[in-house]
Amino acid sequence: MPSFDIVSEVNLVEVHNAVDQSNKEVTNRFDFKGSDARVEVNEKDKTLTVFADDDFKLSQVRDVLTGKLAKRGVDIRCLKLGDAEKISGNKAKQVVTIRVGVEQELSKKIIKLIKDSKMKVQGSIQGDVVRVSGAKKDLLQDAIALVRKSITDFPLQFKNFRD
Repeated sequence: MPSFDIVSEVNLVEVHNAVDQSNKEVTNRFDFKGSDARVEVNEKDKTLTVFADDDFKLSQVRDVLTGKLAKRGVDIRCLKLGDAEKISGNKAKQVVTIRVGVEQELSKKIIKLIKDSKMKVQGSIQGDVVRVSGAKKDLLQDAIALVRKSITDFPLQFKNFRD
């Protein structure tokens, strides 16, 4: 029975490279001279922490980071911005979470979308992956088109297409 998986993956090597490029640009920019603006990566928790002297510089560093991520092919829709918080003195930091895997509520939304479309395909949740299977390859391609058109706020990839 033909099937495919709906996943959400982020290339963490590219994220790391983009963070390195962002830090390099921030240290070389004139408007950040003498400031403690930087981005740190926590690969275990899949988070980025943006540090700056104030909220304005925080947003500037975040803009540099998103630009570098976009240039390296990382979809910035996978980033979930946390609240900017004040730390010692005037300094500010913001935690940015990298969302990897299809979340439970989004998985349920995808399955409901497929069932409501009355297509002859079945969806099942398998951890952070949604597997869709059907009788014909054409039906699966229609299901991919439906999901692409409907889910636009989260980066999804369609992998493991089997005949």
